[in-house]
Amino acid sequence: MSENLGLHRETNRANWDDRAAAHAAEGGLGYGIDRFVADRRLLSDVVEFDRERLGDITGLRTVHLQCHIGTDTLSLARLGARVTGLDFSSVAIEKARVLVERTGDDVDFVESDVYAAADVLGTGTFDLVYTGIGALCWLPSIDRWAATVSALLRPGGRLFIREGHPVLWSMNETIDDDLHLRFPYFEQQEPLEWDSDTTYVATDRPIVATKTYEWNHGMGEIVTALLDHGLRITGLVEHRTVPWEALPGQMVAVEGGEFRLDALDGVAPLTYTLQAEKE
Repeated sequence: MSENLGLHRETNRANWDDRAAAHAAEGGLGYGIDRFVADRRLLSDVVEFDRERLGDITGLRTVHLQCHIGTDTLSLARLGARVTGLDFSSVAIEKARVLVERTGDDVDFVESDVYAAADVLGTGTFDLVYTGIGALCWLPSIDRWAATVSALLRPGGRLFIREGHPVLWSMNETIDDDLHLRFPYFEQQEPLEWDSDTTYVATDRPIVATKTYEWNHGMGEIVTALLDHGLRITGLVEHRTVPWEALPGQMVAVEGGEFRLDALDGVAPLTYTLQAEKE
């Protein structure tokens, strides 16, 4: 493990504090949170995408890891789950709590590092662990994440995750006539360092805390980590779309808030949905 994990975590936290404030802005920018207040049946595009695969989650004790400002979290509650959202950003948790106060959705939010989730929320208490898009790349160890998921779940409980594909994270984002694998596919000890004042949705101001650190995790590493910690893979679907313009200039928008590759549609998976059950 890198000797600078504390620095990496705190730098990423500052970035996500900044993003959370920008993403929760009212008036249509960011995540468009006013829509969830106006329409109490609205689901986020991410949750709606996997609604059929999620199945009936009515009454399931659910934890949403790395929940950000809570739009996916409240969407799970609107499908009938009893949901707790967890995130390491104090600003994200504050914005999520304000959002559900406005919408009336019954959701609890807890501020915590994801690796400490079982210590904070208890072990073996959840029927469903849910993780959404853009979460795993902020974690240095996929094995520690899998151990946390296993600890949170009761026997027979389920993990549900839709995430950016590790092939996507390996691609460069330069506008070009072709796609190139440029960045590590497998988990590395040292993260990739980025510096950008933009984020993946429209905002009314640039990001001030611009530096971030990210790690990729190969699909085999993810599956193996879950197997090693007592989970059985019950579903794995790879998708040719992603819910943001991940490769600017090379993608076209499709329905449901998704984007696909334009000229090279179908040459690589962009996201995946994985399900696993604790034995």
